[in-house]
Amino acid sequence: MVSVYDLKPRFQALLRPITAALAKVGVTANHVTAFAMILSVAYGAAMYVTGAVSWTLIGLPFFLFIRMALNAIDGMLAREFGHKSDAGFYLNELSDVVSDAALYLPFVVIAGLSPVLVVLAVMIATLTELAGVLALAVGSARRYDGPFGKSDRAAAYGTLAFIMGFYAFSPLVLNIIFSLFIVLGFVTVINRAKKGLAHA
Repeated sequence: MVSVYDLKPRFQALLRPITAALAKVGVTANHVTAFAMILSVAYGAAMYVTGAVSWTLIGLPFFLFIRMALNAIDGMLAREFGHKSDAGFYLNELSDVVSDAALYLPFVVIAGLSPVLVVLAVMIATLTELAGVLALAVGSARRYDGPFGKSDRAAAYGTLAFIMGFYAFSPLVLNIIFSLFIVLGFVTVINRAKKGLAHA
């Protein structure tokens, strides 16, 4: 299945000059990873405390793009500039889960949207990342398969939030969309588990 993640090499090529400049001044991969997580928690908190007002919804896809850029930069710093470490691996994986939860759980404040569905969508998102990492435990490579990996979720949530900033969906439509997010997440977990075992 095609995933937004497949576009990552081209995106990284555009960011490589910035990455090199950051490495030159002493910025490490872990610095970028932690910074991205802190920004994500701050943005999610702003969404929650303001009741997800229009500007936070409209701004979400732009913030998610910045987060994606920071994630690409920290990966290149780790691989291409000698910043790879076991501690960095833990920080990277855990920060992704924390950032996703911080940015997507605030959707619970949207009127008419079932909080249960929002929480389930975030939980299944966490399981997709766990399924990706567990591939390492069976001798495979870290799995990034779709159809609803981190980049795909960012595209979906960002698009939804942007439209919601201008247009109020009916509760029924919102709940159907989040139900779809859950189903896609479940398919992603299965897909990553199957491919991880197949490539072990």
